[in-house]
Amino acid sequence: MIYKWLKNNLSFAVARQCLLCLSPTNNKHSLCLDCDNDLPVNADHCLICSAPFAITSNQKKLVCGKCQKNPPQYTSSTIPHIYTSPIKQLITQLKFHSNLTHAPLLAHGFVKAIKQRKAKLPECIIPVPLHPKRLRDRGFNQALELARLVSLQLDVPLNYSLCKRSKVTPFQSGLSAKERKQNLKNAFTVNQKHGYKHLAIFDDVVTTGTTVNELAKQLKLSGVEVVEVWAIARTCDKSH
Repeated sequence: MIYKWLKNNLSFAVARQCLLCLSPTNNKHSLCLDCDNDLPVNADHCLICSAPFAITSNQKKLVCGKCQKNPPQYTSSTIPHIYTSPIKQLITQLKFHSNLTHAPLLAHGFVKAIKQRKAKLPECIIPVPLHPKRLRDRGFNQALELARLVSLQLDVPLNYSLCKRSKVTPFQSGLSAKERKQNLKNAFTVNQKHGYKHLAIFDDVVTTGTTVNELAKQLKLSGVEVVEVWAIARTCDKSH
């Protein structure tokens, strides 16, 4: 009983500091209001892949040239942030330094973006899987940890066993779009029968979209009709 009371009430007795500016905050997601409002928002982007446009316009959402020329396997994406400071540092600390305390903050920002849209929620969330070797080395799958929090807050089921990464691939960072595509060819498999028609793939960061597109391709081949991409951040591509 004492433990339960401490768990529920200790946070109110201990002063919290903003993760970024260290000022006092009562925000349970560990950012003060000013820093929360200053996070890099992906406001003007492609309607399908969410790649930020280089030139901001007040027009309605457009489809980028890449998606017009080669439509991806997924239908749409929701990626609320641009992969730049401080979102970049928060994700890096989570992903490569096992700082899981950043996960609730990142998930909270994503959920806010989802709740602002009018589209129907998917039947299930599929976190991008890691190969078992990479999972052993890292100790956790950051996409799964983020998706788990999002699943709970949106009341959308999570399925982390439907798909698997069937081959070890080098890290994608530093590779060209062509190299990424070749690197991920046949990297994913759907290893269970299912009846899903509308799914969302979840990842932490989308760069070229090659990873999520390859996974979406396998899901479409397994009978899924609508695949969305959900992620925390999207990198800037100068070609858009």
